[in-house]
Amino acid sequence: MTALGAQQTEQIRDTISAIRQNIQQVLVGQHEIVDDVIAVLLAGGHVLLEGVPGLGKTLLVRALARSVDVEFSRIQFTPDLMPSDVVGHSLYNMGKGEFELKKGPAYTNILLADEINRAPAKTQAALLEVMQELQITIDGTSMVLEGPFMVMATQNPLDQEGTYPLPEAELDRFMVKLKLGYPSLEQELKLLLLNTGGESNEAQVSTLQPVINGAQLMQLRTLATKVLVDDKLYRYVLDIVRKTRSWPGVLHGAGVRASINMIKLAKVRALMNGREFVIPDDIKLSAKPILRHRIILSAEAELEGTNEDDIISAILMKTEVPRE
Repeated sequence: MTALGAQQTEQIRDTISAIRQNIQQVLVGQHEIVDDVIAVLLAGGHVLLEGVPGLGKTLLVRALARSVDVEFSRIQFTPDLMPSDVVGHSLYNMGKGEFELKKGPAYTNILLADEINRAPAKTQAALLEVMQELQITIDGTSMVLEGPFMVMATQNPLDQEGTYPLPEAELDRFMVKLKLGYPSLEQELKLLLLNTGGESNEAQVSTLQPVINGAQLMQLRTLATKVLVDDKLYRYVLDIVRKTRSWPGVLHGAGVRASINMIKLAKVRALMNGREFVIPDDIKLSAKPILRHRIILSAEAELEGTNEDDIISAILMKTEVPRE
């Protein structure tokens, strides 16, 4: 595998910066979340965005989709949504006297699954095959999706009325789980002025111009795999992930996908910082987004007020960082 050159790395960083600036034209604040989403886009993963209504989850996804010149679909998940409403179904054509496949909104490049936890488990599970295998099967007929493909799902916190927890198998398909918090006072003031003085930031999304196309995105994903990772860093990732399986207060730890995704995301973070090699900080930044939805806490830990991020922080503190 040919390593990336300094000039090539700089060009990739400039492209990433252009995507970031495009999104920030309409999204106020949330800089870390924006970088996380772009990193997952280039790493070839899926994103689960969690936060109370009104924090810009859907706006972020729409702005990202506008920044990449590919097909975009949106599904508003509701309690009565059926699996066929997601992937499609067979439809009998009276004129031809045969069944035809009607593609659902999941047959796209970037899919926004809005409020995914408002639909029951059978409908949520309809995304499993397409997220993992990049294909959709309807009545025994499989259709392979053309890359790139990315699911960006939003959900409200589970204590909100009318929500269903996502199955563990589906949660594991998401590379990261990101939590959107409330904006700062200055950011909220800017939002207030922006949305009461004329055209809102949501209306401005349609004016955004694409930065890259689908073919260029696929090329960036290929180049990201060429970022160098020292053997010691592979061990470092495994040490972190394996500690989640025996850490006090953790009922179930992270599986194999966690370590694979942590390396993939760390490679992109290196590129975002203009490096063609991974350093421990790239891995540390990737740990919480990748592990927080793969850890199940014990009842005792939850009663004590411990959350997943607390556990991950403690594990990072206790895991020896490789030295050169």
